[in-house]
Formats: sequence, C-alpha cells, structure tokens
Amino acid sequence: MNIQLIRHATLWLDYAGVQFLVDPMFSDAGVNPPIMNATNDRRNPLVPLPFPMEKLLQPDVILVSHLHPDHWDAAAIESLPKSTPLFCQPGDFAAITGQHFSNVTEIGQSAIYKGITISRTSGRHGTGEIGQKMGQVSGFVLQAEGEPTLYIAGDTIWCDEVKHALDAFKPDVAVVNAGGAQFAVGDPITMNAQDVIRVCRYAPSAKVVAVHMDTINHCLVTRDILAEALSAEGLLGQVLIPADGQRLTLDK
Repeated sequence: MNIQLIRHATLWLDYAGVQFLVDPMFSDAGVNPPIMNATNDRRNPLVPLPFPMEKLLQPDVILVSHLHPDHWDAAAIESLPKSTPLFCQPGDFAAITGQHFSNVTEIGQSAIYKGITISRTSGRHGTGEIGQKMGQVSGFVLQAEGEPTLYIAGDTIWCDEVKHALDAFKPDVAVVNAGGAQFAVGDPITMNAQDVIRVCRYAPSAKVVAVHMDTINHCLVTRDILAEALSAEGLLGQVLIPADGQRLTLDK
C-alpha cells in the first residue's frame, strides 16, 4: 500500500491496485479567506499544492469524508471527472449529485469496490455546541486480502467513536488529522498532539500517519510542534509525519 499526502487531508492511495483520492482540496494558495473566528487572519490555503492539480484528476475512486471546504472544495468539484465513482457519508448524496457527480454511493456501514471493503466510521468534530455546529463527519477503513488494514479517521478529536474503530478493525495503519484545528474560543475540533499521543498509546501496534497540518489558518498544531510532543513521549518512532507530496509505502 502506498499513501501519498498531497496537502492537508488530501491523500492519494494505491490500495489493492485501486487509486483512491481522499478529501480533495485543490485551491491555489491564498485564494480563500481565513477561517472565521480563528486566532489569525492568514488566507487559505497557506501553501500551494506540491505539484500541478492535473496529476490528481484521474483517480479510480474518490472518498469524501464530509463537505467542509477544506476537504471538498470548489476547485476539486469543478475539475474532477463527474463520472468517477465517489463514496460519501449518509446525508451528503444530494449535495454531491447536485454538483453533477453521477456515480455517488452513500456508505451507511460498508460497501465493496473491486474486492476492497470500505467501512465508514464515526467521530466527533469538536465538543459541545461547536461540535454540534460542525455537523456529522466520517472516517473510512479499507480492507483487502494481502493489504494492511487502513483507518482514515477523518476530522475528529480523540473520542469513544475513535476507540470503537480501533477496537473493531485493529488497523495496521491509522491516518489522523492532527492539526489541532481550533477557533478563538472553545476546544480543538480535530486531534491535537495529546490526541495523537492517545491514539498511539491505545493502539501501540498501529503505525500512525499524521496529516492535516500547516495548511489552514485555524490548524494551530504544526508538524514541528507535533514532532516535539511525540519525541518527549518516546513515540516519534510510531508516527510518520509526511511532507506535502511525500509518498509512504506501508506493509502489514
């Protein structure tokens, strides 16, 4: 299995011979406004794509965890072929087909594509009133014969739903959105460094891949901050922190 971090939460996966594009955000650097109610006013994305968008336009499958624009943006919607098979969470079908995508499948629990089982997992995109306003989010687990079990947690904090996914699927690899996204008030809405540490402690046999950093203005945990926290806990060897464009090869 190959995992390539494109930028933020956008991944390109080569899994069991199928090319997956996950949570595509193709906007050029600085074309979008800052996230409102953040602690800074930097325009988004903070960095460009690591290579031309055209290299990403022919996946076999698209996975969309939820419809927030840092995971499914106007540039991707406009550019991707509308007949590409696309899997999404319940409730997002109407919006995506309304954007002229014609081969959309909602995953309630699981679906099978070319011998690959794609299971949907739940999460919590924050706590309290903010978490409720952020709406439903999902992750995905990929399983296929001869391949490592891959858990893409999505936009979630450490919570019982993540524990349940780790218990149920016992993933070999877990991709976590570790930017510690946060508004000027309230708790983080994605995993911060302490949440990544909790994942490592709870699932010590899993290789953790940390993404979703250094791209959107309200993501306050940088790669350097995360690496320093993991090093202090003796966990840096369990976690991969890829650069934009970096490709990882991971086996069972």
